[in-house]
Amino acid sequence: MAKILIVDDEKSIRSTLREILEYEKFKIDEAKDGEEGLEMLKQGSYDLVLCDIKMPKMDGLELLHKAMEEGIDAPFIMISAHGTIDSAVEATKKGAFDFLQKPLDLNRLLVTLRNALDRKELVNETRVLKKKISKTFDIVGESPKIEEVKAMIEKVAPTDARVLITGPNGTGKELVAKWIHEKSNRSSGPMVEVNCAAIPSELIESELFGHEKGSFTSAVKQRIGKFEQAIGGTLFLDEIGDMSLSAQAKVLRALQENRITRVGGEKEVKVDVRVVAATNKDLKKAIAENQFREDLYHRLSVIIIQVPALKDRKDDIPLLVDRFIADISAEYGWAPKPIDDAAIKQLQQFEWTGNIRELRNVTERLMIMSSNTISEMDVKKYAVLT
Repeated sequence: MAKILIVDDEKSIRSTLREILEYEKFKIDEAKDGEEGLEMLKQGSYDLVLCDIKMPKMDGLELLHKAMEEGIDAPFIMISAHGTIDSAVEATKKGAFDFLQKPLDLNRLLVTLRNALDRKELVNETRVLKKKISKTFDIVGESPKIEEVKAMIEKVAPTDARVLITGPNGTGKELVAKWIHEKSNRSSGPMVEVNCAAIPSELIESELFGHEKGSFTSAVKQRIGKFEQAIGGTLFLDEIGDMSLSAQAKVLRALQENRITRVGGEKEVKVDVRVVAATNKDLKKAIAENQFREDLYHRLSVIIIQVPALKDRKDDIPLLVDRFIADISAEYGWAPKPIDDAAIKQLQQFEWTGNIRELRNVTERLMIMSSNTISEMDVKKYAVLT
């Protein structure tokens, strides 16, 4: 049952609204002015606020402003007389869901209420999903090197600076890129990923910039490329070191001008994207060998984040294994399986050339093959020494 707060200085209006809304199975509280309404909002939890604009002590606009300052996320529907329509419109610009004009139309009132409540439910569901996603993409670890990575993400994410993420395969470079996006001002926009190593060199330009119909034999229709798909969000170029030199030149131009041209097209398309790139290669060595453009390197590497190999952060292995056990248990519908301290110490003896990815695979194997508890003997038997 939704809980609604009615804030109006006219008792007759409050009584009428209460009678109507309680008949519709809503739970109703009343406040006679903005000050009382604010105190009730601070003390209680409401799904929606019906608020008059013209009131003594504190008007509806001020109440809306103070409620938003307090972090109260209940949607406001403003009630306005004919002379306060401009104020009501101004209130919607400042965050109110909608406004209703006096005398109130019953059908309009109920439709607006249900729309506002539906929107609040969607917002709450989105918030819950984001928390789940954030937990899924959490960067696990407390070692100095991983704490340094987290600190850099916190500083860099709110900016639009380009970031180059380096580190061996399996260390979690994609995870770092996702966290940069999630914590950025572009988090509501798309994050579009391109694995430059997985796309043939002759197709990479079409993949990134799109193509026009008929631009080549198999181009039977127009295609929007990754740069355009990422407008307003983040474009993640994974394994950038494997990109062909011709594609590198076009990416450089796109970064310089914030414009792209589709393959076979002439029209320039403006693209507002943040580019985050990742590589497991030594790009400075690739530059020396004329395999990577130096000017593109400098465009991409405004900020460089080095993700450490697992062998350089073995203190994080207990936390990582606990997390993997919880995730794998949830995937299989099993109860989490305990692991002995001796087993953890044994895992910390390995070199982990496959890094986090290898540790996750080994943990899954141990979960499947071991008995009630993962023991040191299980690790020696089922984990492959590297």
